[in-house]
Amino acid sequence: MVPHLVTALKGPLLDLEKKILDATPAIERWFRLEWQEHTPPFYCSVDLRNAGFKLAPVDTNLFPGGFNNLAPEVLPLAVQAAMAAIEKICPDAKNLLLIPERHTRNSFYLQNIARLSTIMRHAGLHVRLGSLSDDITEPTTIELPDGQHVVIEPLERTPRRLGLKNFDPCSILLNNDLSAGIPPILEGLHEQYLLPPLHAGWAVRRKSQHFSAYDDIVKKFAKMIDVDQWMLNPYFAKCEGIDFDERVGEEKLADTVDAVLKKINKKYREYGITEKPFVVIKADAGTYGMGVMMVHDAAEIKNLNRRERTKMSVVKEGLEVHDVIVQEGVYTFERINEAVAEPVVYMIDRYVVGGFYRVHTGRGTDENLNAPGMHFVPLAFEHTALPDVHAKPGAAPPNRFYMYGVVARLALLAASVELERTDPDPETY
Repeated sequence: MVPHLVTALKGPLLDLEKKILDATPAIERWFRLEWQEHTPPFYCSVDLRNAGFKLAPVDTNLFPGGFNNLAPEVLPLAVQAAMAAIEKICPDAKNLLLIPERHTRNSFYLQNIARLSTIMRHAGLHVRLGSLSDDITEPTTIELPDGQHVVIEPLERTPRRLGLKNFDPCSILLNNDLSAGIPPILEGLHEQYLLPPLHAGWAVRRKSQHFSAYDDIVKKFAKMIDVDQWMLNPYFAKCEGIDFDERVGEEKLADTVDAVLKKINKKYREYGITEKPFVVIKADAGTYGMGVMMVHDAAEIKNLNRRERTKMSVVKEGLEVHDVIVQEGVYTFERINEAVAEPVVYMIDRYVVGGFYRVHTGRGTDENLNAPGMHFVPLAFEHTALPDVHAKPGAAPPNRFYMYGVVARLALLAASVELERTDPDPETY
Protein backbone atom coordinates (compact mmCIF):
# COMPACT_ATOMS: atom_id res chain seq x y z
CA MET A 1 0.00 0.00 0.00
CA VAL A 2 1.41 3.37 -1.03
CA PRO A 3 0.26 6.39 0.99
CA HIS A 4 -0.69 9.47 -0.95
CA LEU A 5 0.88 12.82 -0.27
CA VAL A 6 -1.88 15.18 0.74
CA THR A 7 -0.02 18.15 -0.68
CA ALA A 8 1.22 17.36 -4.15
CA LEU A 9 5.00 17.42 -4.03
CA LYS A 10 5.81 20.99 -4.76
CA GLY A 11 8.79 23.10 -5.74
CA PRO A 12 11.63 22.23 -3.41
CA LEU A 13 11.08 18.48 -2.99
CA LEU A 14 10.32 17.91 -6.66
CA ASP A 15 13.64 19.55 -7.44
CA LEU A 16 15.32 17.41 -4.74
CA GLU A 17 13.79 14.21 -6.16
CA LYS A 18 15.00 15.07 -9.64
CA LYS A 19 18.51 15.87 -8.40
CA ILE A 20 18.73 12.66 -6.38
CA LEU A 21 17.52 10.52 -9.31
CA ASP A 22 19.86 12.23 -11.77
CA ALA A 23 22.77 11.72 -9.37
CA THR A 24 22.02 8.06 -8.51
CA PRO A 25 25.36 6.65 -9.80
CA ALA A 26 27.31 9.39 -7.99
CA ILE A 27 25.26 8.87 -4.80
CA GLU A 28 25.82 5.10 -4.74
CA ARG A 29 29.55 5.56 -5.39
CA TRP A 30 29.70 8.20 -2.62
CA PHE A 31 28.10 5.77 -0.14
CA ARG A 32 30.47 3.01 -1.26
CA LEU A 33 33.50 5.21 -0.55
CA GLU A 34 32.09 6.38 2.79
CA TRP A 35 31.61 2.76 3.92
CA GLN A 36 35.31 2.17 3.26
CA GLU A 37 36.01 4.82 5.91
CA HIS A 38 33.24 4.00 8.41
CA THR A 39 31.75 0.81 9.86
CA PRO A 40 27.94 0.70 9.80
CA PRO A 41 26.09 -0.34 12.97
CA PHE A 42 24.93 -3.96 12.81
CA TYR A 43 21.33 -2.81 12.35
CA CYS A 44 19.34 0.39 12.52
CA SER A 45 15.91 1.90 11.89
CA VAL A 46 15.23 5.52 10.95
CA ASP A 47 11.98 7.48 11.38
CA LEU A 48 11.45 9.90 8.49
CA ARG A 49 8.94 12.70 7.94
CA ASN A 50 7.87 13.88 4.49
CA ALA A 51 6.45 17.41 4.48
CA GLY A 52 6.27 17.73 0.69
CA PHE A 53 8.85 20.54 0.91
CA LYS A 54 11.27 18.68 3.20
CA LEU A 55 12.23 15.03 3.81
CA ALA A 56 14.24 14.48 6.99
CA PRO A 57 15.09 11.88 9.63
CA VAL A 58 13.71 12.70 13.07
CA ASP A 59 14.99 9.67 15.00
CA THR A 60 17.61 6.92 14.55
CA ASN A 61 17.29 3.71 16.55
CA LEU A 62 20.35 1.46 17.01
CA PHE A 63 18.37 -1.30 18.77
CA PRO A 64 15.39 -1.54 16.42
CA GLY A 65 12.28 -3.43 17.47
CA GLY A 66 9.48 -3.86 14.94
CA PHE A 67 11.08 -6.44 12.60
CA ASN A 68 7.72 -8.23 12.86
CA ASN A 69 6.14 -5.28 11.01
CA LEU A 70 8.24 -5.81 7.87
CA ALA A 71 6.56 -7.49 4.89
CA PRO A 72 7.43 -11.23 4.65
CA GLU A 73 8.56 -10.57 1.05
CA VAL A 74 11.58 -8.57 2.26
CA LEU A 75 12.96 -11.33 4.49
CA PRO A 76 15.37 -12.65 1.83
CA LEU A 77 16.88 -9.13 1.66
CA ALA A 78 17.27 -9.08 5.44
CA VAL A 79 18.89 -12.52 5.45
CA GLN A 80 21.39 -11.53 2.72
CA ALA A 81 22.27 -8.33 4.58
CA ALA A 82 22.72 -10.25 7.85
CA MET A 83 25.01 -12.73 6.06
CA ALA A 84 27.14 -9.86 4.75
CA ALA A 85 27.34 -8.27 8.22
CA ILE A 86 28.30 -11.52 9.96
CA GLU A 87 30.87 -12.39 7.30
CA LYS A 88 32.69 -9.12 8.05
CA ILE A 89 32.55 -9.49 11.84
CA CYS A 90 33.14 -13.20 12.41
CA PRO A 91 33.13 -15.34 9.22
CA ASP A 92 33.14 -18.65 11.13
CA ALA A 93 30.40 -17.58 13.56
CA LYS A 94 28.23 -20.50 14.64
CA ASN A 95 26.30 -19.43 17.76
CA LEU A 96 24.54 -16.10 18.34
CA LEU A 97 23.20 -14.98 21.72
CA LEU A 98 20.30 -12.54 21.33
CA ILE A 99 19.55 -10.37 24.38
CA PRO A 100 16.06 -8.78 24.29
CA GLU A 101 14.50 -6.00 26.36
CA ARG A 102 13.48 -6.90 29.90
CA HIS A 103 9.72 -6.42 29.31
CA THR A 104 9.35 -9.97 28.09
CA ARG A 105 5.55 -10.10 28.25
CA ASN A 106 4.91 -7.64 25.42
CA SER A 107 3.74 -10.00 22.67
CA PHE A 108 4.33 -7.51 19.81
CA TYR A 109 7.91 -7.01 20.96
CA LEU A 110 8.43 -10.77 21.29
CA GLN A 111 7.14 -11.27 17.73
CA ASN A 112 9.91 -8.86 16.71
CA ILE A 113 12.43 -11.07 18.57
CA ALA A 114 11.04 -14.18 16.87
CA ARG A 115 11.37 -12.52 13.44
CA LEU A 116 14.92 -11.37 14.23
CA SER A 117 15.83 -14.91 15.35
CA THR A 118 14.44 -16.31 12.08
CA ILE A 119 16.53 -13.86 10.01
CA MET A 120 19.71 -14.83 11.90
CA ARG A 121 18.99 -18.57 11.64
CA HIS A 122 18.57 -18.26 7.88
CA ALA A 123 21.88 -16.40 7.84
CA GLY A 124 23.49 -19.56 9.23
CA LEU A 125 23.54 -19.10 13.02
CA HIS A 126 22.25 -21.08 15.98
CA VAL A 127 20.24 -18.46 17.91
CA ARG A 128 19.23 -18.58 21.56
CA LEU A 129 17.75 -15.87 23.77
CA GLY A 130 19.28 -14.76 27.06
CA SER A 131 17.58 -12.31 29.42
CA LEU A 132 19.04 -9.55 31.61
CA SER A 133 15.96 -9.84 33.82
CA ASP A 134 16.39 -11.30 37.33
CA ASP A 135 12.92 -12.86 36.93
CA ILE A 136 14.23 -15.36 34.38
CA THR A 137 15.89 -18.07 36.48
CA GLU A 138 15.23 -21.04 34.16
CA PRO A 139 14.38 -21.56 30.48
CA THR A 140 10.96 -19.94 30.01
CA THR A 141 8.72 -20.64 27.02
CA ILE A 142 6.34 -17.88 25.95
CA GLU A 143 3.58 -18.62 23.41
CA LEU A 144 2.96 -15.89 20.82
CA PRO A 145 -0.41 -14.88 19.29
CA ASP A 146 0.68 -16.06 15.82
CA GLY A 147 1.29 -19.64 17.02
CA GLN A 148 5.06 -19.28 17.41
CA HIS A 149 6.86 -19.45 20.73
CA VAL A 150 10.15 -18.14 22.11
CA VAL A 151 12.34 -19.63 24.83
CA ILE A 152 14.13 -17.11 27.05
CA GLU A 153 16.96 -18.37 29.27
CA PRO A 154 19.04 -16.99 32.16
CA LEU A 155 22.48 -15.67 31.23
CA GLU A 156 25.64 -17.39 32.48
CA ARG A 157 28.81 -15.34 32.91
CA THR A 158 32.36 -16.68 33.21
CA PRO A 159 35.31 -14.33 33.86
CA ARG A 160 35.81 -13.67 30.15
CA ARG A 161 32.68 -14.81 28.32
CA LEU A 162 28.88 -14.59 28.38
CA GLY A 163 26.55 -17.38 27.29
CA LEU A 164 23.80 -19.76 28.36
CA LYS A 165 23.91 -23.24 29.80
CA ASN A 166 25.70 -25.45 27.21
CA PHE A 167 25.82 -22.53 24.75
CA ASP A 168 28.97 -20.50 24.05
CA PRO A 169 28.31 -17.81 21.42
CA CYS A 170 30.94 -16.07 19.30
CA SER A 171 28.68 -13.00 18.93
CA ILE A 172 26.09 -11.31 21.15
CA LEU A 173 23.33 -9.27 19.53
CA LEU A 174 21.73 -6.69 21.82
CA ASN A 175 18.10 -5.82 21.17
CA ASN A 176 18.05 -3.99 24.50
CA ASP A 177 18.79 -0.26 24.39
CA LEU A 178 20.39 -0.16 27.89
CA SER A 179 18.20 2.74 29.05
CA ALA A 180 18.61 1.53 32.63
CA GLY A 181 22.40 1.66 32.36
CA ILE A 182 25.11 -0.84 31.40
CA PRO A 183 24.67 -4.09 33.38
CA PRO A 184 27.98 -5.35 34.86
CA ILE A 185 27.33 -8.75 33.24
CA LEU A 186 27.95 -7.15 29.80
CA GLU A 187 31.22 -5.44 30.72
CA GLY A 188 34.72 -6.75 29.96
CA LEU A 189 33.69 -9.14 27.17
CA HIS A 190 36.87 -8.85 25.10
CA GLU A 191 36.67 -12.31 23.51
CA GLN A 192 33.19 -11.95 22.01
CA TYR A 193 31.65 -9.52 19.53
CA LEU A 194 29.00 -7.34 21.17
CA LEU A 195 26.64 -5.89 18.56
CA PRO A 196 26.02 -2.95 18.73
CA PRO A 197 28.78 -1.88 21.16
CA LEU A 198 27.84 -0.84 24.72
CA HIS A 199 28.31 2.87 24.01
CA ALA A 200 25.45 2.67 21.46
CA GLY A 201 23.01 2.28 24.38
CA TRP A 202 21.16 5.18 25.97
CA ALA A 203 23.38 4.94 29.06
CA VAL A 204 25.98 6.74 26.90
CA ARG A 205 24.30 7.80 23.65
CA ARG A 206 22.73 11.25 23.08
CA LYS A 207 20.43 12.37 20.26
CA SER A 208 22.30 15.67 20.04
CA GLN A 209 25.54 13.79 19.24
CA HIS A 210 23.76 11.85 16.52
CA PHE A 211 22.27 14.93 14.85
CA SER A 212 25.60 16.74 15.12
CA ALA A 213 27.17 13.87 13.14
CA TYR A 214 24.21 13.96 10.73
CA ASP A 215 24.84 17.69 10.19
CA ASP A 216 28.38 16.92 9.03
CA ILE A 217 27.32 14.06 6.75
CA VAL A 218 24.43 15.90 5.11
CA LYS A 219 26.56 19.01 4.41
CA LYS A 220 28.92 16.88 2.30
CA PHE A 221 26.04 15.05 0.60
CA ALA A 222 24.06 18.22 -0.19
CA LYS A 223 27.12 19.87 -1.67
CA MET A 224 27.74 16.85 -3.90
CA ILE A 225 24.22 16.86 -5.39
CA ASP A 226 23.84 20.67 -5.21
CA VAL A 227 20.79 21.05 -2.96
CA ASP A 228 20.00 23.09 0.13
CA GLN A 229 20.91 20.77 3.01
CA TRP A 230 17.97 22.12 5.02
CA MET A 231 15.62 20.06 2.82
CA LEU A 232 17.16 16.91 4.34
CA ASN A 233 18.12 18.19 7.76
CA PRO A 234 16.10 19.37 10.78
CA TYR A 235 17.57 22.27 12.76
CA PHE A 236 18.27 21.38 16.39
CA ALA A 237 19.79 22.73 19.59
CA LYS A 238 20.68 21.08 22.89
CA CYS A 239 19.45 22.45 26.22
CA GLU A 240 20.95 21.17 29.48
CA GLY A 241 20.14 21.47 33.18
CA ILE A 242 16.34 21.29 32.89
CA ASP A 243 14.07 20.10 35.70
CA PHE A 244 10.47 20.06 34.49
CA ASP A 245 9.07 19.11 37.90
CA GLU A 246 10.84 21.96 39.73
CA ARG A 247 10.47 24.38 36.78
CA VAL A 248 14.24 24.84 36.64
CA GLY A 249 15.69 26.02 33.31
CA GLU A 250 12.33 27.09 31.82
CA GLU A 251 13.69 30.47 30.69
CA LYS A 252 16.70 28.87 29.01
CA LEU A 253 14.50 26.29 27.27
CA ALA A 254 12.05 28.98 26.08
CA ASP A 255 14.98 30.98 24.62
CA THR A 256 16.30 27.88 22.83
CA VAL A 257 12.83 27.14 21.40
CA ASP A 258 12.51 30.75 20.23
CA ALA A 259 15.93 30.67 18.51
CA VAL A 260 15.13 27.43 16.62
CA LEU A 261 11.64 28.70 15.60
CA LYS A 262 13.21 31.88 14.19
CA LYS A 263 15.62 29.85 12.04
CA ILE A 264 12.74 27.71 10.71
CA ASN A 265 10.63 30.83 10.06
CA LYS A 266 13.38 32.31 7.95
CA LYS A 267 13.54 29.15 5.78
CA TYR A 268 9.75 28.99 5.47
CA ARG A 269 9.73 32.58 4.19
CA GLU A 270 12.57 31.81 1.76
CA TYR A 271 10.56 28.95 0.20
CA GLY A 272 7.12 30.55 0.51
CA ILE A 273 5.90 27.88 2.93
CA THR A 274 2.67 28.90 4.67
CA GLU A 275 2.64 26.22 7.40
CA LYS A 276 3.24 27.33 11.01
CA PRO A 277 6.74 26.34 12.24
CA PHE A 278 6.98 24.12 15.31
CA VAL A 279 9.66 22.33 17.32
CA VAL A 280 9.80 18.97 19.05
CA ILE A 281 11.33 18.85 22.53
CA LYS A 282 12.71 15.40 23.32
CA ALA A 283 14.78 13.82 26.06
CA ASP A 284 18.37 13.80 24.75
CA ALA A 285 18.66 10.16 25.84
CA GLY A 286 15.73 7.80 25.42
CA THR A 287 13.28 6.12 23.18
CA TYR A 288 9.77 4.59 22.87
CA GLY A 289 8.22 7.96 22.05
CA MET A 290 8.46 9.01 25.74
CA GLY A 291 9.51 12.47 26.91
CA VAL A 292 8.35 14.14 23.66
CA MET A 293 6.45 17.41 23.30
CA MET A 294 5.45 19.60 20.31
CA VAL A 295 5.68 23.39 20.74
CA HIS A 296 4.60 26.15 18.31
CA ASP A 297 5.48 29.12 20.51
CA ALA A 298 8.15 29.63 23.20
CA ALA A 299 5.43 31.00 25.54
CA GLU A 300 3.99 27.46 25.78
CA ILE A 301 7.03 26.41 27.87
CA LYS A 302 6.03 28.68 30.74
CA ASN A 303 2.40 27.54 30.56
CA LEU A 304 2.96 23.79 30.89
CA ASN A 305 0.48 22.22 33.28
CA ARG A 306 1.43 19.72 35.97
CA ARG A 307 0.54 16.69 33.81
CA GLU A 308 2.64 17.91 30.88
CA ARG A 309 5.63 18.62 33.13
CA THR A 310 5.38 15.17 34.73
CA LYS A 311 5.19 13.53 31.28
CA MET A 312 8.39 15.31 30.20
CA SER A 313 10.35 14.72 33.41
CA VAL A 314 10.69 10.90 33.25
CA VAL A 315 11.26 8.45 30.38
CA LYS A 316 11.71 4.68 29.97
CA GLU A 317 13.03 2.78 33.02
CA GLY A 318 12.08 5.78 35.20
CA LEU A 319 15.09 7.84 34.10
CA GLU A 320 14.85 11.53 34.94
CA VAL A 321 15.19 14.03 32.08
CA HIS A 322 17.59 16.94 32.56
CA ASP A 323 18.97 17.38 29.03
CA VAL A 324 16.73 17.85 26.00
CA ILE A 325 17.14 18.35 22.28
CA VAL A 326 14.97 21.04 20.65
CA GLN A 327 14.48 19.77 17.10
CA GLU A 328 12.79 21.41 14.15
CA GLY A 329 9.36 19.83 13.74
CA VAL A 330 8.81 18.28 10.30
CA TYR A 331 5.21 17.98 9.15
CA THR A 332 4.09 14.67 7.68
CA PHE A 333 1.73 15.09 4.74
CA GLU A 334 1.48 11.41 3.90
CA ARG A 335 -1.80 9.64 4.62
CA ILE A 336 -3.24 6.14 4.48
CA ASN A 337 -7.05 6.13 4.38
CA GLU A 338 -7.06 9.68 5.77
CA ALA A 339 -4.82 8.69 8.73
CA VAL A 340 -1.48 10.47 9.14
CA ALA A 341 1.54 8.26 8.33
CA GLU A 342 5.34 8.40 8.51
CA PRO A 343 7.87 6.00 6.96
CA VAL A 344 10.28 3.97 9.09
CA VAL A 345 13.21 2.44 7.16
CA TYR A 346 15.10 -0.66 8.38
CA MET A 347 18.71 -1.46 7.59
CA ILE A 348 21.07 -4.33 8.39
CA ASP A 349 24.72 -3.51 7.83
CA ARG A 350 24.71 -0.89 5.05
CA TYR A 351 21.69 -2.26 3.22
CA VAL A 352 18.08 -1.10 3.26
CA VAL A 353 16.06 -4.26 3.98
CA GLY A 354 12.52 -2.90 4.25
CA GLY A 355 10.30 -0.66 6.25
CA PHE A 356 6.76 0.25 7.15
CA TYR A 357 4.50 3.21 7.64
CA ARG A 358 3.67 4.15 11.23
CA VAL A 359 0.03 5.23 11.04
CA HIS A 360 -2.09 6.98 13.66
CA THR A 361 -5.78 7.79 13.17
CA GLY A 362 -5.91 10.07 16.20
CA ARG A 363 -2.90 12.30 15.53
CA GLY A 364 -2.30 15.36 13.36
CA THR A 365 0.36 16.22 10.77
CA ASP A 366 2.46 18.04 13.39
CA GLU A 367 2.18 15.42 16.17
CA ASN A 368 4.25 12.49 17.45
CA LEU A 369 2.90 9.29 15.86
CA ASN A 370 4.92 6.97 18.13
CA ALA A 371 2.10 6.75 20.66
CA PRO A 372 -0.58 4.30 21.84
CA GLY A 373 -3.11 3.71 19.07
CA MET A 374 -0.54 3.57 16.23
CA HIS A 375 -0.55 0.73 13.72
CA PHE A 376 1.82 -0.35 10.96
CA VAL A 377 1.51 -0.86 7.21
CA PRO A 378 4.47 -2.76 5.68
CA LEU A 379 6.38 -1.39 2.71
CA ALA A 380 7.53 -4.05 0.28
CA PHE A 381 10.79 -2.37 -0.70
CA GLU A 382 11.86 -5.16 -3.05
CA HIS A 383 8.98 -4.24 -5.39
CA THR A 384 9.34 -0.50 -5.08
CA ALA A 385 12.90 0.54 -4.32
CA LEU A 386 14.31 0.58 -7.86
CA PRO A 387 13.87 4.16 -9.04
CA ASP A 388 12.18 4.99 -12.35
CA VAL A 389 14.18 7.82 -13.91
CA HIS A 390 11.61 8.24 -16.70
CA ALA A 391 8.66 8.81 -14.38
CA LYS A 392 7.18 12.26 -13.94
CA PRO A 393 8.72 13.86 -10.81
CA GLY A 394 6.60 13.27 -7.72
CA ALA A 395 4.41 10.64 -9.38
CA ALA A 396 6.23 7.33 -8.91
CA PRO A 397 6.21 5.51 -5.54
CA PRO A 398 9.54 3.74 -6.36
CA ASN A 399 11.21 7.15 -6.60
CA ARG A 400 9.79 8.20 -3.25
CA PHE A 401 11.00 4.94 -1.67
CA TYR A 402 14.45 5.35 -3.20
CA MET A 403 14.64 8.82 -1.63
CA TYR A 404 13.63 7.30 1.72
CA GLY A 405 16.45 4.79 1.39
CA VAL A 406 18.99 7.49 0.56
CA VAL A 407 18.01 9.71 3.53
CA ALA A 408 17.85 6.71 5.90
CA ARG A 409 21.36 5.68 4.82
CA LEU A 410 22.59 9.22 5.52
CA ALA A 411 21.30 8.76 9.09
CA LEU A 412 22.94 5.31 9.23
CA LEU A 413 26.25 6.84 8.16
CA ALA A 414 25.81 9.54 10.81
CA ALA A 415 25.29 6.79 13.41
CA SER A 416 28.61 5.22 12.31
CA VAL A 417 30.42 8.54 12.75
CA GLU A 418 28.64 9.15 16.06
CA LEU A 419 29.77 5.75 17.43
CA GLU A 420 33.36 6.42 16.34
CA ARG A 421 33.34 9.79 18.11
CA THR A 422 31.90 8.40 21.34
CA ASP A 423 33.94 5.17 21.41
CA PRO A 424 35.66 4.89 24.81
CA ASP A 425 38.30 2.64 23.21
CA PRO A 426 38.96 4.33 19.84
CA GLU A 427 42.24 2.60 19.02
CA THR A 428 40.28 -0.51 18.00
CA TYR A 429 39.17 1.26 14.81
